[in-house]
Amino acid sequence: MKRILFEVVLAASLAAAGVFGWMNWNDGQANVVKLTELTADSESSVQKLATAEAEVKANGAELGTLKVKTQELDAVKAALASGETLKDLEALYKKEKSLSAERQVGLGALRLLTKGSQDPSTIEAFRKALVIADWGSRKKVICAAQIALAAGGEKVDVLGDCATPGDKSDKQKVGGPDKAAHADSSKDEHGAKAGEKHAVHWGYEGAMGPDRWGDEFPTCAKGKSQSPLNIKGPFEKAQFGVAPDYKPGQLKIINNGHTIQVNVPPGSKLRIDSKPFELVQFHFHRPSEEQIDGKPAAMVVHFVHKNDAGRLAVLGVLLKEGNENPGINTLWAHAPQKEGPEIAPEGVMFNPANLLPREYEFYSYEGSLTTPPCTEGVRFFILKAQVNITKEQVEQFPFKKNARPVQPQNGRAIAG
Repeated sequence: MKRILFEVVLAASLAAAGVFGWMNWNDGQANVVKLTELTADSESSVQKLATAEAEVKANGAELGTLKVKTQELDAVKAALASGETLKDLEALYKKEKSLSAERQVGLGALRLLTKGSQDPSTIEAFRKALVIADWGSRKKVICAAQIALAAGGEKVDVLGDCATPGDKSDKQKVGGPDKAAHADSSKDEHGAKAGEKHAVHWGYEGAMGPDRWGDEFPTCAKGKSQSPLNIKGPFEKAQFGVAPDYKPGQLKIINNGHTIQVNVPPGSKLRIDSKPFELVQFHFHRPSEEQIDGKPAAMVVHFVHKNDAGRLAVLGVLLKEGNENPGINTLWAHAPQKEGPEIAPEGVMFNPANLLPREYEFYSYEGSLTTPPCTEGVRFFILKAQVNITKEQVEQFPFKKNARPVQPQNGRAIAG
């Protein structure tokens, strides 16, 4: 009996020991999990701390850089405070018949450092730079002038593509817009100087054709007021007229790698609702970028204008196959077949009015540059009357195709 009792007690003890051991093992496993979690949290905290320390160091370095820049700016302003350098430059520029956009904006910058942003001569210099600059092709000049004017309290619309200092959101790599993809002058229709390679290459076919422009120039893909359009009814009634007043001048023609462009000397204007816009340049597309009821013309010539505030207006003249065009003959006789610098043949004058029809009824809509960076806010006026050009003259144009496809209308009204 004692033996049986002993065995029962022993079995109970072993069972209790087993249960106690299992409980201890289970608690140990839970502790291992907690320890692992704590270790992971600790490592995460260490990583966050390291990241925070790196950010603090980066910010400290940036603040140090800004401090140096501020000191440099203070030194420059102090050096120019007497105004002697400004006087010397102004005296030198007085000998020039006209100043380039770069010189105008440089003069404005020197006046800004010497006299401040509220000085009338400073504002005047930047405004002149805006008037004569090639839209887009000279993006840095345009942006510098617009930002300076805005900083001085002037009413000016700063391009969305103009990144302010420290703004890293502008990812567009522009060698310049499209020789003002509609407002160019001495540079090519799309940005860089003639003969130079663009920071971002683009074209009308292949890997950087129109369907891929948005990869490098976001507005081309995301913009809601893009050009060109398929012009079709219903139309709103136009509330005003346009009146070209073009003058003859020395022919300056360039093949910028995207089109044939003629840079126009000052003096030719387009009056829109009696308000003057200076003609900067005109260039050609084959076939026409604009379509009428879904049908393109053989070609189109875009006359690019700019007003004192920097707003662009494009007058489009569709070229249809028909009789020979004497004005085109003159241009094609001097147009370079390959990309290169501007040509100014001695003694050759040209009047842009030679390419206009007799009547100026038009279709009108708000659009954009039709080449990268596709900046919006450009007013288009497409004349209803078309001008003749022979099939042979079309084929002499050195670009087989340089037209952007029509873009969504997105509810925009078309006057006509």
